[in-house]
Amino acid sequence: MDSPLAAGGYLKVVERCFSRTTRRFTYRLKLTNWEVEMMFEDMIRGWFSGEDVPYNDFIKALLLVDVKAMNRFMNKVAFATFSFFDTGRKPSEEIEPERFYHGFVLGLMVELAGRYRITSNRESGFGRYDVMLEPCKKEDPAFVLEFKVRDPEDEDTLEDTVQEALKQIRDKNYDSELIARGTPEGRIRHLGFAFEGKRVLIG
Repeated sequence: MDSPLAAGGYLKVVERCFSRTTRRFTYRLKLTNWEVEMMFEDMIRGWFSGEDVPYNDFIKALLLVDVKAMNRFMNKVAFATFSFFDTGRKPSEEIEPERFYHGFVLGLMVELAGRYRITSNRESGFGRYDVMLEPCKKEDPAFVLEFKVRDPEDEDTLEDTVQEALKQIRDKNYDSELIARGTPEGRIRHLGFAFEGKRVLIG
């Protein structure tokens, strides 16, 4: 199943069935937790409110490449909504914590669907990036995002984890897909997201 929301941990598969008629699999999906359910509920209510729905504060900061504001928003939300069971104990727990964070941030970007082509967990360069935002308008910047949960055995601080995320973007040449599709290298922004429990650092 090729779905960014499922791949990012935003939705989970609870049942898979194979149809002999269509020769395809069908899936029954479920939201991963209560916080995600509330986000979907608020978003759908906004669609039918009859008013123009503004971008959330995170998206506003992202479009301005205001890293300070992005950090302020993410840490406020993380402290209020993330739980121990969502984020796990350590990054080696079958990468579930990273999937949770990945899905959470991806969910915040749903509002950009008309302005950006949003892809997740696709191959580019020498690996698979976490999230890529390709602008529909040439004047908008493109973004490549990498998410990492801090590993205390390898990284002393969250800043170290951010730098590892940025290094991975560069070393694995994740920009190659955007460049091949016509985005100038100078208009591509890299963002590394480092997580540890309820603490978040974006750089």
